[in-house]
Amino acid sequence: MNEDDRDAGRAARPKRADARRNQETLLDAAAAVFVTAGVEAPIRDIAAKAGVGTATIYRHFPTRADLIVAVYRHQVDALAEAGPALLASSATPHAALGQWINLFVDFLVTKHGLAAVLQSDDPCFDPLHSYFLDRLVPVCTQLLEAAADAGEIRPGQDAYELMRGVGGLCAGAGGNPRYDARRLVELLIAGLRRP
Repeated sequence: MNEDDRDAGRAARPKRADARRNQETLLDAAAAVFVTAGVEAPIRDIAAKAGVGTATIYRHFPTRADLIVAVYRHQVDALAEAGPALLASSATPHAALGQWINLFVDFLVTKHGLAAVLQSDDPCFDPLHSYFLDRLVPVCTQLLEAAADAGEIRPGQDAYELMRGVGGLCAGAGGNPRYDARRLVELLIAGLRRP
């Protein structure tokens, strides 16, 4: 076995459970710091929040762009995984849809700091929008179809259109304290109900 074969074997092995937890702790800490201080926050602040040294962060994420991409993907994955879990645990499919949309609103509101970075000319960020759509549109579709099948909402709702609408409502705040995006999104979701 040559060196390349050993490297390929190491890359193919899944991470140990504790290594995955450690990386998730780093990603959660980075996300929290990004929300309060922006994506240019010092790495030492993220390390302090995660309870690790800065070298640990650089070992996992050699560049800031690597960290930003990983945080974004981690949060998209968590949102994607929440949909089926909510559908299984909620009283009704419409309740699951409403809870998931609330999580989606949280996701969108906390991403305003990342918006400029994600729209930058850096090609490492290009695949993130497709990743977002590929992971979340099917989940939203599943929730909408379950609510329609249960007779709770009008059938034929388009997940992409709904997500764009929610995104537009979230972006509309523009720092205006009298603008309550969450209340408007709740009205939108209530409007899906069958009369």
